[in-house]
This record gives sequence, structure tokens and C-alpha cells, in this order.
Amino acid sequence: MSSPQVAAGLPTEGALPELASVYWRQRVSDGSLRRTGRIWTAITVAHTLPFIAVAGLLLALNPATAAVALMALAQAWIIPELYAARGANVVRPRPRSDEQAERVSVGLLGDLLDHDARELHRATGLVLERASLGVWLVGEAGAVLVRPGGRRVHCYCVKAAATELPSGDRIAHLLLALRTDETGFATVANLAFSGARWRLNRRVKGAARDALTAARRAARPSR
Repeated sequence: MSSPQVAAGLPTEGALPELASVYWRQRVSDGSLRRTGRIWTAITVAHTLPFIAVAGLLLALNPATAAVALMALAQAWIIPELYAARGANVVRPRPRSDEQAERVSVGLLGDLLDHDARELHRATGLVLERASLGVWLVGEAGAVLVRPGGRRVHCYCVKAAATELPSGDRIAHLLLALRTDETGFATVANLAFSGARWRLNRRVKGAARDALTAARRAARPSR
């Protein structure tokens, strides 16, 4: 499925116009995110439980089938890992072309951010944005929503309509769309993964993992 797009121009106040292109989708809300999380968990269990059951049955019938049972358990582990890998793709950096344009775009993006967010973007390439649904990490081709408490994440695939723009401009367009209409942004975007943060953490690397750690901390209630 191709990534949905948000207009490259600065959004105006109110609902995102791109909502008209996904009129059949229910607008995302806190309650719908909880339901989506439960559905993804149920689907994951449905896909993995048969392999676990087969492994247990093989061992119970004949311990000599241990190798086959281990293969079944490996399959049960691999399936959710593949889902998480698809979610990790939304925050992976894209190829760079014009270095001068990149520097200018990053400077303009910095004008939209506070000091901490600028420093995180400089270190990781991702922008942390606190909002009503949780804490967002916005990248060039999507965003990760870390839900309150920091345990569950929702990974969304979405990009700016003008894909030839440098990375800072692409992130800025997504960030402005998110700030304009958070629930509309989550509605327009395609959900690539919903699951435990620790599972996504295994699939992201280096700087993206550091950004996810920062988002987890921001999503946890203050003590």
C-alpha cells in the first residue's frame, strides 16, 4: 500500500483537507486507539498461538521432534518481529541529495522547535512532539505515537506530497499537519504497526532508538 500524503503547503487551522480522501475511515480518537491496540494484539496472538500449540503437541507426543518444535516456536517469534520491522521503517532516514538544501531546511525546521526538540532532531533526525494522544516522533516518511505510559506504540506511514523536498521540509510539513489536526493526521496516515514499545525498540537502531527512549520518558507520568 502506498503512503498517504499531506499537502506540501502550510496547513490552515481546522481539519486537514486530506481527510476527504479517506472519508470511509472513522476519525481516530483515544478510544479508537485503545480498540486498535487490542485488535492488533488479538491478531498477533491468533497468528502465533497455533505455532506454540504445535510445538507443545510435538514435544508431548515425541520428544525426538524437538527440532521441529523449535522451528515452530521460531516462527511464532518471527511473525510479530516482522510486524515491528514494518513499523520501524517509518522512522528510517531517507537518502540525501543536495547537502546545502538539507542544511537550510533543517535550519527552518529548527524555528518550529524548542531547544530540547532541536537537540533531539540534531542527534536523531526525529522530532519529538507532545500532544493529546501521546508523544509523537515525527520523521521524513511517517511518525510513531508513543501512548501515555510509554508501553504501546502506533507507527504511521505518511509523507509530504512534494517528495523531492529536503528532509527538514518534509518533517516540517508533517509536524505542521500534526499540530493543526492531530486526530485527522492519525486518520489520514496508514497504520503500519501497533504493539509493545519494547518490540519496536528491537527493530530500530542507533539514533532512532535513542529518540524512542526519549519519547518513552516523555510519555510516562511525572512522579
